[in-house]
Amino acid sequence: MFKHLKNDLPASIVVFFVALPLCLGIALASGAPLFSGLIAGIVGGIVVGSLSGSHIGVSGPAAGLAAIVLVAIGSLGYEPFLVCVVLAGIIQIGFGILKAGIIGYYFPSSVIKGMLTGIGIIIILKQIPYFFGFDKDPEGDFAFLQMDGENTFTEILNSLNALLSGNFNSGATTIALIAMGILILWDKVLSKKARIFQLVQGPLVAVVVGIVFYLLTKDGAMSISKEHLVAVPVPDSLESFIGQFNFPKFSVITQTEVWVTAFTIALVASLETLLCVEATDKLDPEKNVTPTNRELLAQGTGNIISGLIGGLPITQVIVRSSANIQSGGKSKMSAIIHGFFLLISVLAIPTILNLIPKSVLAAVLFIVGFKLAKPALFKTMYKLGWKQFVPFIVTVLGIIFTDLLVGIGLGLGVGIIVILIKSYQNSHFLHKEGEDVDDGRIKMTLAEEVTFFNKGAILKELDKLPENSFLELDVRKTRYLDNDIIEILDDFTEKARNRNITIRLVSERGTIENPESYSSFFRSNPKIL
Repeated sequence: MFKHLKNDLPASIVVFFVALPLCLGIALASGAPLFSGLIAGIVGGIVVGSLSGSHIGVSGPAAGLAAIVLVAIGSLGYEPFLVCVVLAGIIQIGFGILKAGIIGYYFPSSVIKGMLTGIGIIIILKQIPYFFGFDKDPEGDFAFLQMDGENTFTEILNSLNALLSGNFNSGATTIALIAMGILILWDKVLSKKARIFQLVQGPLVAVVVGIVFYLLTKDGAMSISKEHLVAVPVPDSLESFIGQFNFPKFSVITQTEVWVTAFTIALVASLETLLCVEATDKLDPEKNVTPTNRELLAQGTGNIISGLIGGLPITQVIVRSSANIQSGGKSKMSAIIHGFFLLISVLAIPTILNLIPKSVLAAVLFIVGFKLAKPALFKTMYKLGWKQFVPFIVTVLGIIFTDLLVGIGLGLGVGIIVILIKSYQNSHFLHKEGEDVDDGRIKMTLAEEVTFFNKGAILKELDKLPENSFLELDVRKTRYLDNDIIEILDDFTEKARNRNITIRLVSERGTIENPESYSSFFRSNPKIL
């Protein structure tokens, strides 16, 4: 675990600076105490990071659960809601024991790539207002419709209008541009020049420069106002620090709503985690494969602990995981260390953290988002053909205009439709024997598996057969034939007689002309049925 520390330590710093505002923002978007988001981030890093089999995945509070959490807290109250988090963790452990982790492998690659690209675009779009020191909406709110009644694009238009009219925070924009320049320079030039620039990462330098800029300009014309700085809770005593923790109210455990909410959280959190696992494994340069059932056990344990001490539900999070990968993280130590950084920052340096401009963090996230949604990927997916491009682009647009799970659902739905279309088309092969011969001899070869999805295509071709023709039906390659197809063939025998169509059935058992009953023939052949 420690042999890659030279890579994991710098990466953990980047993940820490990405995770900090997201923990606070997701808590705010969920209607929960801000401290609960930090608890979830700490538990997700230290506990889940230690138990997980993922090399580069990072867990914490997820934006995808914010809407569910907001409704649950409003309906139940916060302490009863924590019971739901604990129960959700127990249910997730049950999923892991039942080997439910395999579900993530049934999502097409085009949908996973669309998810990564959509999240990258959202990251970029959501950071534009912060870049100009304009938006007061909470960090980490990845929904298209936002809490203040605006949506993603109206917030961007408001920011651009403010920029054009001069009604923006010039200090926030200036330091954001400086931070962006540092990050690009570090990534493209300095990191290739000397070892020191690989050990000391660009995002850390950008954050330090941002703090120095704020301190030097806070009384001048380019000062950055308080609402454009990170806001970590600052306890004034040990008693006030302990007072930030909340504990579950287990007396509500018999309520039906509590169990329904718990199961909903467990299901959504597990699905989001499995999709993120699949996505991070695709991004991983080392191509490690995460054991998904172990991941569910780790996530369940993390949610039990988070719920017991007042934290939000936890999932593996693609934003943090991708930041970890892009920053050179090699092992689970980067996730664990980032959790300790969150813990130390809450205990020791909350005042210093509150000097970091949000626009600097926006610049860091711009780079992360761009690496996820590179324009070249759209060109690559387009070249792969419509069967890959359509589910990909539907997933991207669905995530941008709705939310993560809805977008993935839309992409998966389109992917299934594509499969059905191809299944319809590939149920059989139909051709005349001899390219230039018009003697009415037609050969139809059935595919390895023919199901009820193929009924329409086969029926259509049978009905198109001309009178007085000769059909050779080859089932030698067929290993599964649905009963619906057999019924179609049985029904066609009478039509064939009336139209003087001769049918020769070719199988591994021999050849039969004009069989009386296809049902009897196929049912006596266990290889096909």
